[in-house]
Amino acid sequence: MTSVKEFRVETEPTADALGEGRFVFTDDYSVFDWGKMPDEIPGKGAALCTMGSFNFELLDVNHVPTHYVGAVDEPGGEPKELGECVAAPREMAIDLVQVPNLQWDDGYDYDGFYDAVGSNYLVPLEIVFRNTVPVGSSLRSRGEPADYGLAHDEWPDEVVSLPEPVVEFSTKFEERDRYLTREEADAISGPAEIDRLEELALAVNHIVTDRAEQAGFVHEDGKIECLYDDGRIAVADVVGTFDENRFGYAGQEISKEVVRQYYKREDPEWVEAVDAAKATADDRGVADWRTVCDAE
Repeated sequence: MTSVKEFRVETEPTADALGEGRFVFTDDYSVFDWGKMPDEIPGKGAALCTMGSFNFELLDVNHVPTHYVGAVDEPGGEPKELGECVAAPREMAIDLVQVPNLQWDDGYDYDGFYDAVGSNYLVPLEIVFRNTVPVGSSLRSRGEPADYGLAHDEWPDEVVSLPEPVVEFSTKFEERDRYLTREEADAISGPAEIDRLEELALAVNHIVTDRAEQAGFVHEDGKIECLYDDGRIAVADVVGTFDENRFGYAGQEISKEVVRQYYKREDPEWVEAVDAAKATADDRGVADWRTVCDAE
């Protein structure tokens, strides 16, 4: 179980062969790396599974390799194309690769991670792409407008469009997301070449942005994860949903950013406690910041 979807293994991957698995989408959600929140969003699981399946099939048409096998519209049923489903699916069939535990020993042991894999693994990175800089984007705290080709002295109080998409890399298996320099990302990506990861991210961004525009949405930012399989790199996890990407419609946010801003407005004490716990964990060299968070 991840924080928002169940993960079922049908066939275990081995050192030299892919496995088979399923994502089962729930109505749960997560914000600020907290994990499963105490309430649900009705209909979220079916909506995101449908959206993710559609986007994977769109990537396939555009010759972008993925781990998607098909959508499943009844529990335990056979995977099929989304257009063949008779109901909104909640399950997605996928290829599986090896995912060793990333150990902590006065720092994360990426050498040990790669010692435990064979010819396939999930790349321990999230590859983030940005087309705009909305209010609330972490990019605002990590750079000035001029760093991204913008003619602003400071960040304005509205969404800013970037002249070209920006690609960034962050950690995948650490207790909280940590943005990396390109050199740091290259050092922990293993045999998966950083240029190819960036190329795939830009291809996905272009395809999702074009489709969003057709639907009347503005595609602001998003991310992909990737697998490595004996020299082949493919897009993994789920793509182009309201959990992975940020969209706008008629000047309104319609993605998970709505929930982030809700908590910042309605429960700022908890949000501040989360930020403080992350800083304290960094200072103390603690892997799991939740253990030092004094608010629920």
